[in-house]
Amino acid sequence: MSKRSAFFVSDGTGITAEALGNSLLAQFENIEFEKITLPYIDDAEKACSAVARINRAGEVDGAPAIIFDTIVKKDIREVIAGANGFMVDIFGTFLSPLEEALNSASSYSVGKSHSITNDRNYDQRINAVNFALDNDDGARTRHYHNADLILVGPSRSGKTPTCLYLALQYGIKAANYPITDDDLEDQKVPMPLREHRSKLFGLTNEPERLSQIRNERRPNSRYASLNQCILEIEVFETMYRRERIPYLNTTDYSVEEISTRILLQSGVERRTR
Repeated sequence: MSKRSAFFVSDGTGITAEALGNSLLAQFENIEFEKITLPYIDDAEKACSAVARINRAGEVDGAPAIIFDTIVKKDIREVIAGANGFMVDIFGTFLSPLEEALNSASSYSVGKSHSITNDRNYDQRINAVNFALDNDDGARTRHYHNADLILVGPSRSGKTPTCLYLALQYGIKAANYPITDDDLEDQKVPMPLREHRSKLFGLTNEPERLSQIRNERRPNSRYASLNQCILEIEVFETMYRRERIPYLNTTDYSVEEISTRILLQSGVERRTR
């Protein structure tokens, strides 16, 4: 497998450059990328230091580095363009055609996409994160009337990280509830959840993968044993089907994919735009 360096260069956080760059690089599975983010490159001195680092990486690799940049200021962008690398100028490529299509000039402002200028969206996301933290593992079921979604599923099936991602990315108020062995025995929705049945969404996993994850937390325990995981998955999926709870097998999906599929299946609308 060949190796190449990829730089995400920005005069802001670098999040946009990372998002687009990673999406494109993921299509090249036969290449191992050393990924380096250089945020807040907002003056000529920092830009020259970035160029030197990019050039050194190319010399080590024996091939020019790949550069994804979201630098707004033209003079800084020109310095970065002098690096010995293949440059994907995200803003330079797309802003000019957009200006023509919209018949409007860009503000060329740094950090627009991840600023808090849109207070409503920002507040929605922060409130949703606080809700997810306060309602993790069934901590406050009395607040479930405010939830957009309530995730259920076996321990370590991804409920908590999914709730937090839904909150931070989409402003969704998601809680998660730990179903106990007693709940599973009678194969019914637990009492605290029954009045919120329409908000329930189940997660499941392949037993082998679940056992592997649990063994990282509690090695060689009954909790992590393959037999226990097989039993739990079977019981959970039976309950989902019997109670008509939509559910998703998360084994092969990242938290981003899990969250997107949950929104698609549940019909819950994203709060932020």
